[in-house]
Amino acid sequence: MGSNGKLMAENKIEPTIRSGDAKTVSAAAEILSGKSKKGFLARLLPFMGPAVIASVAYMDPGNFATNIQGGAQFGYTLLWVILASNLMAMLIQTLSAKLGIATGKNLAEHCRERFPHWVVVGMWALMEIVAMATDLAEFLGAALGFNLLLGIPLWMAGILTAIATFLILGFERYGFRPLEAIITGMVSVIAVSYLIETIKDKPDWGSVAFHAFVPQFNGPESILLGAGILGATVMPHAIFLHSALTQDRIVVRQPEQLKRLFHFEIVDVLVAMGIASLINMSMLIMAATTFFNKGMTHVATIQDAHSTLAPLLGPAASWIFAVSLLASGLSSSSVGTMAGQVIMQGFLQRHIPVWIRRMITIVPSLAVIISGLDPTRTLVISQVVLSFGLPFAIIPLIIFTRDKQRMGILANRWITTLLISLVAGLIVFLNIYLIYQTFVGG
Repeated sequence: MGSNGKLMAENKIEPTIRSGDAKTVSAAAEILSGKSKKGFLARLLPFMGPAVIASVAYMDPGNFATNIQGGAQFGYTLLWVILASNLMAMLIQTLSAKLGIATGKNLAEHCRERFPHWVVVGMWALMEIVAMATDLAEFLGAALGFNLLLGIPLWMAGILTAIATFLILGFERYGFRPLEAIITGMVSVIAVSYLIETIKDKPDWGSVAFHAFVPQFNGPESILLGAGILGATVMPHAIFLHSALTQDRIVVRQPEQLKRLFHFEIVDVLVAMGIASLINMSMLIMAATTFFNKGMTHVATIQDAHSTLAPLLGPAASWIFAVSLLASGLSSSSVGTMAGQVIMQGFLQRHIPVWIRRMITIVPSLAVIISGLDPTRTLVISQVVLSFGLPFAIIPLIIFTRDKQRMGILANRWITTLLISLVAGLIVFLNIYLIYQTFVGG
C-alpha cells in the first residue's frame, strides 16, 4: 500500500475514486488528518465543488426570467426577496450537504427508507414534475441564448442545446473534478458578465440598499413574481442533488474528521451561494436601472431585454447578456439532468442511462418551442411550480437532519431546527397566499 493509501486507511477515509479524482481525495485525506501544513486557501481547495454545482440551480434561466420581469415592472422593490431567498438557500443547502456527509446517503434514499411506499411513490412523482419544470426552464434558457447569439430559429437552437448538454454530461465519466471545473467555469462567465452589466448600469446604490433590506410588495403580480423568485432560488431538485454530491465524495467516519469536513463544506456553501446571490441581485438591478427607471415597464421577456440593451447600453451589453444566458442554460440543464438521476435512483432504486433521461426531458421543452408559447412567461410559471414543491423537500430534510441516530455528532442543534422550520413555514404561507391572490383575490 502506498503512502496515500496508508494515510486514508489510518483516518478511515473511504473514497469513491474515479479517474481524475485520486489527487483531490488524497489531499483531502491529509488535510482532514490534521497533518497538512498548507495555508487555509490551499486546504480549502479539495473540498470546493459540490456547492458550486448545486448553486447553478440558483442562477439558471428561470432566475433571468423572474428577475428581469421583477426589475422591469417593480424596480428594486423585490430585491429583498432575492436576498431572503438566498439566505434561506444557504441554510437549506448546508443541511443537505451535511446529510450526505454524516450518513453516506442522499435525501431521496432516506425518504425511501423512512416513509411508507405510497408516500415514497407520491414524492417521487411530485419531484419528477418539479424536475420537468426545472429542465423546461433551463433548456429554454440555453436555447434562447443560442438564438440571441447566433440569430438562428429557436427550434434549431434547441437541438444545439441538446448536443451541448450531452457533451458536458460526458465529462462525468472522468470523475467529479472535471465536471466541477466545467461548471465553475460557466458560473465564472455568468458572474463576470453581470459584473460588467452592473458597472455599465450605474444603479442608485442607496435605493438598492434600502430595497434589499426592507420587505415590500406592490400588488398581486409582484407576489406572483416574488413566489417565482423564491422558486427559482430555493429549488427542490438542488436540495436532493447536494446531499448526493457529498455522500461519497470524501467519506470519513471519525467524529473529529466529520466536523472538519462539514466546516469546509460550510465555506463551500457560503462562497458558492454568496456568488449566486450577487448574480441574482445584479440581474434585477440591471432590469430595474435600465428599464423601470426609464419608464420601460413593458419589457417583460428575455428577448425584449436583449434587444433593448443594445440601444440603451451599447452593442456589447446585449452580447454579454446572451453569453451569460447561454452559460446559465447549459450548466443548469446539465446539473438538472444529474438531479433527475439522483431523484429516480434514490426513491425507486431504478437507474436509466443519463443520455436516455436527457432525451426524454428534451421533449417537453421542444414542444414548448414548437408550439410558439412565450418562453419567458413559461419560464416564470415553471418557477412558481418549483416553489410549490419546496415543502416536500425541506420538511423531510428537517426530519432527517435533526435525528441524532442518523446524524450522530452532526445532528441539528435546536436553534438550527427552529430556523429551518421557520423557513419551511414561510414558504408554505407564501404559496397559500399566492394561490389565494391568483385565483380568488383577483
